[in-house]
Amino acid sequence: MKLRKHKSLATRPAHWLLLFGIFSFYLGVARANTEYYRHVAFDNSLTSESYFYSAGMANGPSFLEQINSRLPVETKTFLTPPNALRLQWQSEPGGGWEAEVRVANFRNRYPEVSGHNLYFWCFAPQAIAAADLPVLVLSTSREGLQVAEFPASFTEPLPMGKFTGDIPAGRWIRARIPFAEFHTASIYNFRPEYLQNVVFHQARADGVRHTLIVDEVRVDDDPAADAAPLPAPENMQAIGYDRHVEVRWNPVNSSSLGRYVVYRSLDGKNFEPIGIQLPGTERYSDFLGKSGVTAAYKVAASDKQYRLSPLSTAASASTREFNDDELLTMLQEACFRYYWEGADPSSGMARESIPGDDRIVATGTSGFGIAALVVGVDRGFITRTQGVERLTKIVNFLEHAQRYHGAWSHFMDGSTGKTMPVFGMFDNGGDLVETSFLMQGLLAARQYFHGKSDAEQDLYRRISKLWETVEWDWYRGDPKSDFIYWHWSVEWAQQIRHPLIGFNEVMITYILAMSSPTHGVPVDMYYSGWAGQSQTAIGYRGGWSGASDGDHYGNGHTYYGIKLDVGVGTGGPLFFTHYSYIGFDPRSLHDRYTSSYFENNRNLALINRAYCIANPKHFEGYGPNAWGLTASDGPEGYVPHAPDDNSDRGTLTPTGALASFPYTPEASMAAFKHYYRDLGAQLWDIYGPRDAFDSGHDWVSPIYMGLNQAPIVVMVENYRTGLVWKSFMSNPEITEMLRRLDALPAR
Repeated sequence: MKLRKHKSLATRPAHWLLLFGIFSFYLGVARANTEYYRHVAFDNSLTSESYFYSAGMANGPSFLEQINSRLPVETKTFLTPPNALRLQWQSEPGGGWEAEVRVANFRNRYPEVSGHNLYFWCFAPQAIAAADLPVLVLSTSREGLQVAEFPASFTEPLPMGKFTGDIPAGRWIRARIPFAEFHTASIYNFRPEYLQNVVFHQARADGVRHTLIVDEVRVDDDPAADAAPLPAPENMQAIGYDRHVEVRWNPVNSSSLGRYVVYRSLDGKNFEPIGIQLPGTERYSDFLGKSGVTAAYKVAASDKQYRLSPLSTAASASTREFNDDELLTMLQEACFRYYWEGADPSSGMARESIPGDDRIVATGTSGFGIAALVVGVDRGFITRTQGVERLTKIVNFLEHAQRYHGAWSHFMDGSTGKTMPVFGMFDNGGDLVETSFLMQGLLAARQYFHGKSDAEQDLYRRISKLWETVEWDWYRGDPKSDFIYWHWSVEWAQQIRHPLIGFNEVMITYILAMSSPTHGVPVDMYYSGWAGQSQTAIGYRGGWSGASDGDHYGNGHTYYGIKLDVGVGTGGPLFFTHYSYIGFDPRSLHDRYTSSYFENNRNLALINRAYCIANPKHFEGYGPNAWGLTASDGPEGYVPHAPDDNSDRGTLTPTGALASFPYTPEASMAAFKHYYRDLGAQLWDIYGPRDAFDSGHDWVSPIYMGLNQAPIVVMVENYRTGLVWKSFMSNPEITEMLRRLDALPAR
């Protein structure tokens, strides 16, 4: 798999040895991506051979160049680096072809584009007459012209040449087509704000092979024609790492700024464009692939009409071989930046995904981010004062956000604290599982930030109050219930009616509910609910897994020579071993089914790796150093990837192996080196390793997920020093709960 970095997402992981003053300059600079993606249909491909979000088809004697039914990526000729799309066709009588450029869909992408015109740039190596250019059709369906149901629609073919005229050889031409020129051809009106597909297809059958390079497909309004020229970016810096260099510069503050363009020179003389960066993000990560390489960089500001400023002064740096400790610190800091620089500016809470809908902050993700904040302070990525200030902002927000008998909802608006029912109308209340992930992070931070200063003492009191006002017992519903339930809302009560039954990621909910000093549940609910043996519990486990192994909570079977005490089937996705153990130390717990949850989690990870080595479905890219099946988006959307026939779809999620460091340090380090050193050109970018990739489908996730970066930061630290485990386990309520749980009689 040959892939290229997505220019528009590269931002700024800082070297762990930099002085705080340099780092502090950039705090709060990063701005939201939502507006950018309300205009961009295509800017770059993450893959360098074919563009995943495209489709091509030819029939009869006509020809269209395709790679696995997708459009090829052009890496030598582009308007903005590092690539564009290549249309090569031959239109023949009695034949036809179509080439689709689809709007890249990712988690929580805002569903409407904004603007009255369609723009794109095109370049022809050989001149093409206007009459020989394709016709254009726009569609609101992700499946091009295969539209059969409301609200999807498509337009009548519109001659491209009407708006471009003849395309001369060797010169970029910008097409501007008002949406008013497009007229619906389907049974429903075409609504351009819901554009999903730009379709080029056969027009005049001239029997000649043509090539057209297409770049920067956008929806927008006409930019101001009288905008002042942009100045060159200033204060260029470059920092070398093991295999990549990070470039930094001061922001260019102008409303006409469209992007930054980054140039690199390996000889100190000839600078070539290698990528772009979004306004509001003044860093770029350039993966060079080897240590001992020196590179120089310059940056230009590009306005909304693609006019370039003068180049900045040059900054240079060299890569060097890092030892294992340096690699881990580099990894932790890069992932930490998701929660530091990528946080919602109003609340300090973590966004669900970046890019995504910038309104949405996620409760559980923010809990993981708070634990990462502890690591960031302890590792010196930020100062303790900065950590206290950020945590104070988060606590301020949580005190005023909507709550439901003390629980927060899954998603909130970062500006208002109001519930955002992302998962539907029943999801408009409290989410106890997300609340438990949040509270796990808060309790770890409560103990870590327990210094003598007034600010830390105040934080301790306020976090304690938040903890004491979560009504865990309310989410039991009936006082005689064996289970805790996931959701409750004022309007729908327990309409969702989802009981919490293990083994999965929600052990921490029972741990905290049993530990609460004010609204606790009986400790014996561990066995009646979490590890319950009722028909409800047995049916639940078998229902989600399709397996009978472990449907009574205890498993006892051996997979790939590894015995699993607890877990359903082959164990499920690896986040089962991460989310509840961000703060809760699995070494502290044993029960009737296993002598050690640490060893059980280790075996879950080893089974996951062994499955990837065996690779029974023969997916590309799996192996001893490429493993870690866990939940993430994939080419087909969200899947809880796991080592079984139904849940293994060929997608690997780096956090699976990397957040397993405490359990499998050697195997996790080997996976990290593979993901970074071997696949870094496609996987390493703004906040460390990208969320997921699928080699067989030539797909790389265009987003980072908040649920996946913090477990890397925290679990690597728990492997290195045990810091977050120690902080969380020092809460006296947890110690007392474990004493009472251990005192329960054996069966």
